[in-house]
Amino acid sequence: MTETYLLDTSFIVDAINGMDGRPEMLDRLVGEGTLLACCYINITEVYMGMRAHEREKTESFLRSLEFYPVTWEVARYAGELYSQCRAGGRTLSLPDVTIAAVCLMHRLTLMTDNRRDFPMPGLQFYPAT
Repeated sequence: MTETYLLDTSFIVDAINGMDGRPEMLDRLVGEGTLLACCYINITEVYMGMRAHEREKTESFLRSLEFYPVTWEVARYAGELYSQCRAGGRTLSLPDVTIAAVCLMHRLTLMTDNRRDFPMPGLQFYPAT
């Protein structure tokens, strides 16, 4: 079975800008047969900060990723994750609970630099710890 990694927005931005060895890391993973993915949150966040001269490169990179839509079920699950975390004394952002819900519902591994924003049980991270 092919593994799929959903990229957090920070990974996408770094890859587009050639930062922190991200392009090489992602190329290596693709070469090993890993699928790279995103969801609407990532696309929205990237376009919110994109400069006009970055449009072509950004569009090309984003379209190379597998796209996971936020279905009714994923949206409901994101709301449930938010409520669970809030009941435990932690308030998370809508983008983070939505990304987590996409990953959990589709059994995707999350690539992020911000693990503390994703305290959901069962969420798998790259690299695994």
